[in-house]
Amino acid sequence: MNLSERDIQHNWHPYTQHKTAAPHIAITKGEGALLWDESGKTYIDAIASWWVNPYGHANKVIADAIYRQLTTLEHVLFGGFTHEPAVLVAEKLMQLLPSNQQKLFYSDNGSTAVEIAIKVALQYFYNKGERRTKIIAFENAFHGDTFAAMAASGISFFTEAFKGSLLEVVRIPLPTSGNEKVSYEALEALLKTNEFAGFIFEPLVQGAAGMVMYEAAELDKLMVLCKKHNVFTIADEVMTGFGKTGKTFACDYLTEQPDMMCLSKALTGGTIPMAITTFTQELFDGFYDDDVNKALFHGHTFTANPTGCAAALASMELLGTAEMQDNLRRINAKHLDFQQKLANHPRVTATRVLGVILALEIKTDGAESYYGSFRNKLYNFFIDHGIILRPVGNIVYVLPPYVISDAQLEKIYQTIEAALQEC
Repeated sequence: MNLSERDIQHNWHPYTQHKTAAPHIAITKGEGALLWDESGKTYIDAIASWWVNPYGHANKVIADAIYRQLTTLEHVLFGGFTHEPAVLVAEKLMQLLPSNQQKLFYSDNGSTAVEIAIKVALQYFYNKGERRTKIIAFENAFHGDTFAAMAASGISFFTEAFKGSLLEVVRIPLPTSGNEKVSYEALEALLKTNEFAGFIFEPLVQGAAGMVMYEAAELDKLMVLCKKHNVFTIADEVMTGFGKTGKTFACDYLTEQPDMMCLSKALTGGTIPMAITTFTQELFDGFYDDDVNKALFHGHTFTANPTGCAAALASMELLGTAEMQDNLRRINAKHLDFQQKLANHPRVTATRVLGVILALEIKTDGAESYYGSFRNKLYNFFIDHGIILRPVGNIVYVLPPYVISDAQLEKIYQTIEAALQEC
C-alpha cells in the first residue's frame, strides 16, 4: 500500500467527512513554496499550509535554530522554571507589539491562545467581585475549535452540535462598507448592560469567512466604545499576525491598542506548534494578589517549549530582514495587478487585497455552501493543476509563503483564470 492507502487505516483528518472524502494526498517533501507528493507530483502551496509557513518549507535558518536548541535544551517545564529562549521571545515581542502589551502567556495553538484570553477577561472581573459573564464577537467570526474559542466563532455548522454547552457570546455585524452604523449601534446597545467582559475580533480580515475585510477606522471606533465601558478588547491575530496584512500585525493599522492579542500560526514559521496571548499590565495586575486563588490557573505541558521558542526567534528575525520586507511589498503589488485584471471579469463579483492576502468571489447561480459541490469542484481543479488552494464556498483566496517567486504567483493567477473559465 502507498502512504495515502495506509493513512486511511487509522488517521482521522480535520474538517473531513471521511465517508465521502477522497484519499488524502501524501506529501513527502517541501522546499520554499513547493511540496511534492509520494508520486513525485509538485504543488505550489498557495495558502502557506493554512497560513503558518511564511518563510518556505524546510527553511534552513529555522531548522538550524531548532537543531541548536534541541542539542542544548529541548524542553523544561515552565511551572517554577524559566529559560533563555522564552525570555528572548518576550523581549523580542515587546519590540514588535503595540506599546501597551507588557505580559505574555505561552500555549500551543491559536484556539488555546483565544481560550486563555477569554478566561482572563472573565476571571479579571470575577477577581474584582464583579459579575460579567458574556463576550461580544462579530458575526461569521472564527476563533478556533476549543470551547470558548468555538463559542466566539460565528460559523454555525462548526458549532451546531455544541450550542447548549457554550459560553454566552452575543454577535454584532461586521462594520463592512455600508454596515458601519449598524455595527456601532449594536455594540453600543450591548455595552450599556454591563454584562460583557470582552470583545473579540479578527482585526481587519475575517479569515475563515473568506478573507472578508473591513476598515481600521471602523474597528477603532468600536474599540473606543469598549474602553469607555471597561470592556476588554481581544485582537485575534492568529491568522493576520507576522506580516500577512503588510504590517507586522493588523493592529499596527489601528490608532487604538487592544488589551489582549492572540498569536500563533506564523509565530514559529510553520514548524513547531506554539501560541502566545499578550496582555496589558492592567490585566496582569488583576491577578497579582496575596490570595493564591486569584492566580490564572491555566497551563499546557509544552508551555514555552524552548525548541518552539528558538523557532519563533528565528522566524521573527527572518520577518525583519530587508529581503522578507521586500517580498511582502512585491507580493502585494502582484496581487493588486491581478485584482485590476479581474476588475471587469464577468464571473467575478468582488475582489479584496490586503498585504499578501488576495480574495475573489465567483458569481454562482445560487447560494453556495462552505463545503459545497462548487467549492469541491474548484478545489479539485486547483489540485489537478498542481496548486494548493482551499476555496471557502464561492470565494477563492491566495495567501502564499513570502518566498514565493513571481513565476509561481503567475501560475497561481493563470490557474485561477482557467478555473473561472472551466468550472
